[in-house]
Amino acid sequence: MHTGPARSVGTPLTALALVVAVFALVLGGAGAAFAHAGLSGSDPADGAVLKAAPQYVTLTFTESVSFSEDSLRVLSPQNERVNPRPARHVDGKDNTARVELSGKLPQGTYTVAWRVVSADGHPISGAFVFSNGKPSETAAVVATGSPDDTAVGRLYGVFRYVAYSGLALLVGAAAFVLVCWPEAATVRPVGRLLVLGWVALTASTVALLLLRGPYETAGQLTSAFDPAQLGRTLTGRPGGALVARLVLLAAAAVSLRWVARRTADRTGLGGRLRWAGALFASALAVTWAAAEHASAGIQVALAVPVAVLHLLAMGVWLGGLITLLLLLRGSDGREIPASAVGRFSALAFDAVAVLVATGVYQSWRQVGSWEALSTTSYGKTLLVKIAAVVLVLCAASFSRRWTARLGHEASPATATAALMPAVSAPERVRVAQGVGAPTPAAGQEPGGAAEAPAGDGPGDTAEAPRFEADAYRRGLRRMVTAEAVLGVVVLVVTTVLTGTQPSRAAGERVAVASAAEPQAQVVTVPFDMGTANHQGTVQITLTPGRVGENTVEAVVYTPDGGLATVPELRLSLTQDALGIGPLDAKLKNLKGYWAAYDLRLPMPGVWTLNITVRTTDIDQVTVRDTVRITSLPG
Repeated sequence: MHTGPARSVGTPLTALALVVAVFALVLGGAGAAFAHAGLSGSDPADGAVLKAAPQYVTLTFTESVSFSEDSLRVLSPQNERVNPRPARHVDGKDNTARVELSGKLPQGTYTVAWRVVSADGHPISGAFVFSNGKPSETAAVVATGSPDDTAVGRLYGVFRYVAYSGLALLVGAAAFVLVCWPEAATVRPVGRLLVLGWVALTASTVALLLLRGPYETAGQLTSAFDPAQLGRTLTGRPGGALVARLVLLAAAAVSLRWVARRTADRTGLGGRLRWAGALFASALAVTWAAAEHASAGIQVALAVPVAVLHLLAMGVWLGGLITLLLLLRGSDGREIPASAVGRFSALAFDAVAVLVATGVYQSWRQVGSWEALSTTSYGKTLLVKIAAVVLVLCAASFSRRWTARLGHEASPATATAALMPAVSAPERVRVAQGVGAPTPAAGQEPGGAAEAPAGDGPGDTAEAPRFEADAYRRGLRRMVTAEAVLGVVVLVVTTVLTGTQPSRAAGERVAVASAAEPQAQVVTVPFDMGTANHQGTVQITLTPGRVGENTVEAVVYTPDGGLATVPELRLSLTQDALGIGPLDAKLKNLKGYWAAYDLRLPMPGVWTLNITVRTTDIDQVTVRDTVRITSLPG
């Protein structure tokens, strides 16, 4: 054994304390950065009413995006496409998308539907409207759900789970053989585990490659076999990473049998073979890191190798745990030395340390603030993962205690027996005789070994240690099982995180929107309440106070600042310069205030508010004021 009791018990808790301290440090100093792409502006703006038809529709995103022929569609009021050619980047800027419109567009409301792929490989989508001349009804219908909430999206997510699982099994089982116990390569369950990992990873990679096209374009499942779409997938970064993964797996299939023969006859298993395995596993991990979250955002040059280390540590730890669990069950009766368990204990500790350290960096990079942990989907999912990792560390601490007992409290013979199938009561323990021992009596073997019933008399020194070792073996097996189950939970949550929008991206989109538009426009207008020297006020709040749909809330106050109840309150808006209006806000009495939640303003500029307050059944007064409505930058 290479580990002592002190390290096996105390170190995980010490490491956890250090992790918490580092986590507080990096999150405390986090700044803003982009991750997933988000729409930051459009020309025309959402809800704009134009005097003349535009020649182009241009979208601007917070980071670089890629798109296909149908990524940007402009639909007429009759739901007919009016952009004959696909989108292009504007002046080589990879965070833009522009389409040219048909020569002459009739008046009415047009719908812009877009679906692009972020630099980290995840599709995002949305839609908005603008009007040519004057607004109208429209027959255009676009999907408003999540890009992943489709049949193809859900199936793509399933195969991503399978791919991560296959990586963990393949890397973990291979690491156990190469580092902990070379003879395990000839044990049937381990061989099957290696094959299962390779098959799962290969099959899921092929499926992901076929599904990538319809996943990006929201196409039908049958389009997965479209040669043109598959060709576009192969030219993209995610598709190229999947192809590279298949090439690596093909090379692994060729070399696995050769490696198994070399490990079986215990020749050639040296540093070079271990280094070759490490390079192969690292190359596999790169096919994830180079095409997902690590490839976009801040510190990409550091984030990619950190993501590779994170994936490798996950595979070594979780796949190694499952390998050890199969061996501890002793399904083929092979003798498993305690030294192999000790080596894996040390290896697993190092893997968990790397897993936690790289996870802290990734959390800081993707979350960015303490508040985001509780206010975003990514942050909440990350909290679940952190809780699972803490439970794993606790289970690992108990596992290392049982491992330490096997190596330090039991004798070498007992430690070996502890990992063998338990001997049943009728079996007999062979006791070796020393040199010069008496001649064997009748019924004894001539080789000098006498057979005695297990547990006979005080002279039997084998059965008690065996029972003690069996207890250690059962305790270790239970804790390894618990640790493996928790490890699977961590793997599932990790896979969910890779498909969830990082918290930094959500925060950046909110920041961009806040910088581009006011949060609200508030106007307070005095009016005569019909009694001498009694001037009331009506407060109008428009949120967000920009082109497009707005919420209107109106409150009437008495001269002393208290709330006033009036029988009726009406609001209309006009823009005299363009001859637009009056637009009736259609306020509703909500018992204390008046409100409307669907007022659509088609143009930016100065609008006139026409406010009519009826103070009694027969008395009313109309007052006016102005408000400036803005639009998002195009």
